[in-house]
Amino acid sequence: MSKEEIEESSVIEGLLRRNGSTGGSTGSLRWVDGNELVNQQVVVDNNEEIRESNYGSVRRRLKKPKRVDSLDVESMQIKGAHGSHHKQDVPLLGTLALAFQTLGVVYGDMGTSPLYVFSDVFSKVHITSEVDVLGALSIVFYTIALIPLMKYVFIVLKANDNGEGGTFALYSLICRYANVNLLPNRTPADECISSFKLKLPTPELERAVYIKEILERKSLLKTLLLLLVLMGTSMIIGDGILTPAISVMSAVSGLQGRVPGFDTDALVIISIIILGALFSIQRFGSSKVGFTFAPALALWFFSLGSIGIYNLLKYDFTVIRAVNPAYIYLFFKKNSSKGWSALGGCVLCITGAEAMFADLGHFSVKSIQIAFTSVVFPCLLLAYLGQAAFLMQHPQSAGRIFYDSVPNSLFWPVFAIATVAAIIASQAMISASFSCVKQAMALGRFPRVKIIHTSKEHMGQIYIPVINWFLMIMCMLVVAAFRSTTSIANAYGIAEVGVMIVTTTLVTIVMLLIWQTNLLLALWFPLVFGTMELIYMSAVLSKILEGGWLPLVFASLFLCVMYIWNYGSVLKYQSEVKQKISMEFMDELGCSLGTVRVPGIGLLYNELVQGIPSILSQFLLDLPAIHSVIVFVCIKYVPVPVVPQEERFLFRRICPKDYHMFRCVARYGYKDVRKEDHHSFEQLLVDSLEKFLRKEALDLALENKLSQPEFDSNSLRPRDNSEVSVDELKVPLMRDQRLEVRTSTSEASITASVDDVPGLEYELSALREAIESGFTYLLGHGDVRAKKNSWFIKKLTINYLYAFLRRNCRGGVATMRVPHMNIIQVGMTYMV
Repeated sequence: MSKEEIEESSVIEGLLRRNGSTGGSTGSLRWVDGNELVNQQVVVDNNEEIRESNYGSVRRRLKKPKRVDSLDVESMQIKGAHGSHHKQDVPLLGTLALAFQTLGVVYGDMGTSPLYVFSDVFSKVHITSEVDVLGALSIVFYTIALIPLMKYVFIVLKANDNGEGGTFALYSLICRYANVNLLPNRTPADECISSFKLKLPTPELERAVYIKEILERKSLLKTLLLLLVLMGTSMIIGDGILTPAISVMSAVSGLQGRVPGFDTDALVIISIIILGALFSIQRFGSSKVGFTFAPALALWFFSLGSIGIYNLLKYDFTVIRAVNPAYIYLFFKKNSSKGWSALGGCVLCITGAEAMFADLGHFSVKSIQIAFTSVVFPCLLLAYLGQAAFLMQHPQSAGRIFYDSVPNSLFWPVFAIATVAAIIASQAMISASFSCVKQAMALGRFPRVKIIHTSKEHMGQIYIPVINWFLMIMCMLVVAAFRSTTSIANAYGIAEVGVMIVTTTLVTIVMLLIWQTNLLLALWFPLVFGTMELIYMSAVLSKILEGGWLPLVFASLFLCVMYIWNYGSVLKYQSEVKQKISMEFMDELGCSLGTVRVPGIGLLYNELVQGIPSILSQFLLDLPAIHSVIVFVCIKYVPVPVVPQEERFLFRRICPKDYHMFRCVARYGYKDVRKEDHHSFEQLLVDSLEKFLRKEALDLALENKLSQPEFDSNSLRPRDNSEVSVDELKVPLMRDQRLEVRTSTSEASITASVDDVPGLEYELSALREAIESGFTYLLGHGDVRAKKNSWFIKKLTINYLYAFLRRNCRGGVATMRVPHMNIIQVGMTYMV
């Protein structure tokens, strides 16, 4: 017998010795109602899931039901569970206002790209003829037209998750349509959330069903999909490091050549000071920091377009010839390998394109589309056309192309606007990094860290101190080490293209699995855009030794942290599932649970959505008494953005009524904000529990009415011993077409029937008495350790790396928002 089996058997023996008999202790304080004798005489099936819920009306209706969870039945009966929670249609004026706001939040990064694109391109390729300028301009033109405009604006934005975008939004969509989540806590009740919006692949479309089955059957594919998502998230966090560094340095570099004595050392020092100030004010919230974002970026885009038109008309209007893609061929023919290296600079023109999708939750698809097509796209094209026109006559200015192309009389105003725009672009990527970490943490993919919500109106505005200071230190180190925008640009391109490749892959899966797009169109998407992005990736990877290694190091670091945390969390959950307490053992303990029941409510927090956690046995052994009401609380994050408040709690009764044990699953979406304190949470939980008790009594009263002799009770159950389908149990009794005659009674008679249910009023009054006695939070501190015969890598990962993350992340007390004065905590170790 293994060590963990010996420990578990000793716990059971200790509980039975304390109990003394299966009937329970005679000195215990427990509730007694009129149903106690009935519950003890009922012969039930030996199925654990049915036995947990067999003390309601479902068990009494059917002889041999299938494995049905009462949480699923309850979720189907929630008022408005099948209603729509879509965003209301915004009028045209409101959409235009949102489009104006997107300029300051979404397009800051892309808007500042004219500061450094051509200067980086022509640091690899020297201008010796017009082919160099026109070829580079043509590459930039088609890159912007194909990837941000065609890919993101018209295709990727439609792959949103109820209005939310980003890598984790795509992953949550896939997880809802196919059971590919590695954490095995998915229940059918989750699919009844109104924001789930599930439309499973139709059986007629065999391709979608085939892909779904493959993803669910192959554990390797689940792991690869998770690694892909984590890699994309890591790249976005890497952007949060590189974007502030390159944007601020590019803006401040305008002082070189204008201010005497302003050398590289001064550039680095000023940039570090600005970065320090930028990260220091993050704690005040983006709403307070960036109230001028949209007007400032609107002025910036207006300046880009105006300066572009000025240079276009003054120097060389014929650069518009770059619309002809033949110049791309001539560019590579003339420059060969140097031209290939210059692609790493051209890709910088679409930096921040991923923000259009990642920041979708704050705006709408139409507002982002309007802003890009009407303002961002034309202004960026005019800016690059103007710079190309200037270079046709001043090729020696390639290193400072942006500021040299600005008229002398407008230099200082443009410099001030450019600096503000660079700070805004940095702010957007910092906020995106916070959002990614929050989503990853909500779905169990990142260690628990402190999150501060900086706005009462906008739930997406958050501040994470640990991530903020980490980004600040890394940004300063990058600026001090690289000392030039060209070196940072070499690293910047890898992070940008990496995120785009991840998005292309996930959207392709969405097309095949969820949208059920025509196969040719679904393959056209990765063939066109994936090929372009792979070409760009090959170009930027050639600069690994020149700084391109930096984002790979950042991405690998965050990828390891997230995967180790996910791996340890999955093993911990699986161990809890394997060691959960059996219903036979609970029956032997009796309603006293082998100890004394005292007034009060004990909230036992655990991660199980089914079954009784083994940590309960530790509490029963260590505590001299247990509360008269036990509620197993499971804080569960489901792969939807937001769970409506009326669908937040699901309750079920565990064991017979005289045990007074319940399960509560509190469901949150990955965008939900848990703002309630413990008092508010307790009140919401108690209100939901009372509604559950009344609903249970209503079902029992209706069943008693319908089982009267003048009605054929056989109509309620099969005439033979055949099983009834799960779908029948999901239909509330009042909606059964066979019972329309009986359910036409008035609401008053139904209420009277509820009052006639024996024990309900006593149970409610006893519950209120327990509430007055107070709440106690029972927390189980579960730890996992690798077995002695495990592989070395598993021991290293679980015993050291995962243990280090658990010790240094936030504990359950802080994360669950429970008061320190009412906590009882017990530790337990699982061997995996």
